[in-house]
Amino acid sequence: QTSLSIWGWGSLGLVLFLVTFGPFAIFYFAFYILCFMGGGFVVTLLFGKSNSEKYLEQCEHSFLPCMSVGIPKCIEEMKREARPIKIDRRLTGANIIDEPLQQVIQFSLRDYVQYWYYTLSDDESFLLEIRQALQYALVQFSARSKETDWQPYFTTRLVDDFGTHLRVFRKAQQRIAEKGDQMKDQAEELVDTFFEVEVEMEKEVCRDLVCTSPKDEEGFLRDLCEVLLYILLPPGDFQNKIMRYFVREILSRGILLPLINQLSDPDYINQYIIWMIRDSNCNYEAFMNIIKLSDNIGELEAVKDKASEELQYLRSLDTAGDDINTIKNQINSLLYVIKVCDSRIQRLQSGKEIDTVKLAANFGKLCTVPLDHILVDNVALQFFMDYMQQTGGQAHLFFWMTVEGYRVTAQQQLEVLQSRQKDGKHQTNQTKGLLRAAAFGVYEQYLSEKASPRVNIDDNLVAKLAETLNHEDPTPEIFDDIQRKVYELMLRDERFYPSFKQNVLYVRMLAELDMLKDPSFRGSDDGEGESFNGSPTSSINLSLDDLSNGPSDETVQLHAYISDTGVCNDHGKTYALYAITVHRRSASGEEMWKTYRRYSDFHDFHMRITEQFENLANILKLPGKKTFNNMDREFLEKRKKDLNAYLQLLLNPEMMKASPALAHYVYDFLENKAYSKGKGDFARKMDTFVNPLRNSMRNVSNAVKSIPDSLAEGMTKMSDNMGKMSEKLGQDIKQSFFKVPPLMQKPYSDPDHCRVAAPIDDNVDDNIPLRVMLLLMDEIFDLKERNQWLRRNIKNLLQQLIRAAYGDTINRKIVDHVDWMTSPEQVADAVKRFRDAFWPNGILAETVPRRDKAIRMRTRVAGKTKLLEVMPDELKHIIGAETTRKGILRVFEMFQHSQLNKRMVYVFLERFLETLFPQNKFPELFSKLHSKSKQMQRYKQRLHSTQAPSLQKSLLVSHIRLLMHL
Repeated sequence: QTSLSIWGWGSLGLVLFLVTFGPFAIFYFAFYILCFMGGGFVVTLLFGKSNSEKYLEQCEHSFLPCMSVGIPKCIEEMKREARPIKIDRRLTGANIIDEPLQQVIQFSLRDYVQYWYYTLSDDESFLLEIRQALQYALVQFSARSKETDWQPYFTTRLVDDFGTHLRVFRKAQQRIAEKGDQMKDQAEELVDTFFEVEVEMEKEVCRDLVCTSPKDEEGFLRDLCEVLLYILLPPGDFQNKIMRYFVREILSRGILLPLINQLSDPDYINQYIIWMIRDSNCNYEAFMNIIKLSDNIGELEAVKDKASEELQYLRSLDTAGDDINTIKNQINSLLYVIKVCDSRIQRLQSGKEIDTVKLAANFGKLCTVPLDHILVDNVALQFFMDYMQQTGGQAHLFFWMTVEGYRVTAQQQLEVLQSRQKDGKHQTNQTKGLLRAAAFGVYEQYLSEKASPRVNIDDNLVAKLAETLNHEDPTPEIFDDIQRKVYELMLRDERFYPSFKQNVLYVRMLAELDMLKDPSFRGSDDGEGESFNGSPTSSINLSLDDLSNGPSDETVQLHAYISDTGVCNDHGKTYALYAITVHRRSASGEEMWKTYRRYSDFHDFHMRITEQFENLANILKLPGKKTFNNMDREFLEKRKKDLNAYLQLLLNPEMMKASPALAHYVYDFLENKAYSKGKGDFARKMDTFVNPLRNSMRNVSNAVKSIPDSLAEGMTKMSDNMGKMSEKLGQDIKQSFFKVPPLMQKPYSDPDHCRVAAPIDDNVDDNIPLRVMLLLMDEIFDLKERNQWLRRNIKNLLQQLIRAAYGDTINRKIVDHVDWMTSPEQVADAVKRFRDAFWPNGILAETVPRRDKAIRMRTRVAGKTKLLEVMPDELKHIIGAETTRKGILRVFEMFQHSQLNKRMVYVFLERFLETLFPQNKFPELFSKLHSKSKQMQRYKQRLHSTQAPSLQKSLLVSHIRLLMHL
């Protein structure tokens, strides 16, 4: 009832309200209420704001302290114009160095910092702080450099590191060759094997990650630069991380990384090699030598493409007259180059291996080197020595050589004795007593009953010699009779020289003497000139290619005739030239080419084949020579007719069938290439042979005549000191004859895994140039793996040459040269070259685009060609032509891998820092920086696995011994 009454009264009130005020009264009521509330809110806000301001004003004057004046002053100071800061531009104390260094700093800040910093701020104080930090570091670096002795670094450590790098590369090549399988990526396999050998040799460090991973390389350079900044910067600047990071990035990524990448680029190194020997002209022989020795298909294809391009250009020319003959010759040469490249590419792609010795021995008779020439030539003697050791006849050879040495020494000492007697000095008994002791030493070592091994010779001769030694004064000729018998024994006995000519070592000896291709020692005496096509090639590899391409199939037919003749003038020398047109028919098709030969070439060829095939001497008749009027047109036509008849008789099928091996010589003569003469080449080789045993001292005296006047004083001093040698005769003879001679010592055994840092020989380390030259020759030409006698002989020869040229002041001159290299002028020149290379004309050099692969491959060929070209012939005659070629190409191949080049650059950098900061323990630092190497981790695992059993065994043995003791 109550709820009903409320709803009733409410409804009544609403109805009365609507009837009284109308239907819109409810909206007016709501509006009035909102206005009342809004007005109350505004009044409250205004009242509160005014009261709050009054309260805050009272609190400010009563509680807070006065406002500081520092902030307004700081703002005012910042608004003022910045005053210029003076920077001390002195860095090294030498203005000639400071000026280019300041430019390098300026260019570095401009191109690596300013170009982005000015977009953030105009304040230059930060840039000035970085500049001051760099300058301070350079000042400290300069001070350390002045206090450092650089002579050991340049003369010892640098050479040792390069030799170690070359040794690691050589052993890596040997390890890959031992595997014998065809690998998919031989370059990658070589790099992996290289670092395997490095960790085995270095023991503590391996740089594979730094050299193969760009990310690890950048991290290594950052860490290294941060260490250098810690050493060079003051502590306050180093603690400023922002500035330190900026300087670190500029040094590592802006300077060091681009420089290392450039120095390790194989293409850059090849261009630099060509630039260094730019004065040397490439000849046909060296170029074709490289083509036929190349095992890189990319090189061969690049040369072939360039030859094809040149061939198309020559064929497109519209020429007439004399030019057409020149162009035809060029076209024939290019065709021959393309043919050689195709043949080499096919062989490499097929993976066909060729037995060089068998292939060389199967084609005709090998040239014969007389025994007396072998005994006086360094290269030939080492092969004969190895063979005699294999057959057990080394005692005969060593006796013959020891007697030669005794004779030379005795003759020289007796001459000195006679000269001293003329001057009133008497040492007759002492000298003769020493000579008698030396002679007895030779007798006891080779001829007595106690000798082991003993020279088997007629007992009567030995008894006669013993009687002479006991009752007469020794003479230089005292052993001549027995030596002559030993020589005849080595010459006639089938075990020695005759069997040596049938041995593999003999063929290798011919290859080292560069005589493998020459079938005989005889040749033409009609001048020494070369054929019109170019220079002769004579390496073993060239001969193998020529032999393998020769017409071995019976279906091959050769037809040739002289189509034209003419007169050529080469450097003032006039000679006749005959153009031979050759047709070659085989199952694969027909070929035709032209080759050009002189009469002297025909004469040399005739002498060769009649030497090898004696029955041809009565059949083939070569037209005779004519001394005067041999360039007349009528005479040339008559000779052309006679030579044509000679060719037709030579190419008769019946004659070729009667002498099958003749085909090789004929094809070699008619092939479109330079003709290699026999006698001229051989005569030049034999004229330059070295006789280190019989004429060693005589060669030194003769060398005085060819030494420039500026070195005459040094040679005079050396000759004056010769008189003093008699006082040391006893010591020299005892070392030479009473001890086991060097020939009887065991061959030198080079440790498989060791650095090139230990002393290389006695009395060598004190002689800087001898040490450097011998070390480099050891590693480049692998002399330590050869006969130790040859290496000792080379050392003596180098020592004599160095003393003859420079005397005893050579070390002083080298120290002076090192001082000159580190002088302000040379340092300034190096800084300028660096500046001009990175900022030519003051502008940052753009990244050089990588050259096309074909261009890079042709650059490689050009570099190898020039290197082989500059090698002196004297070096080939000392260590062998084949060894020289392999050594030079090994060094060149080492520089064709950017990862290995980086390793060498980093090694040089590490040794440089170790020399500059010896007290900062850089070796330990580098060991830690390279500790993440995967090769190093694998090496430690292998080492641990191999050492664990031996360690357990040693512990067990020690426990057993302890128990037994107890």
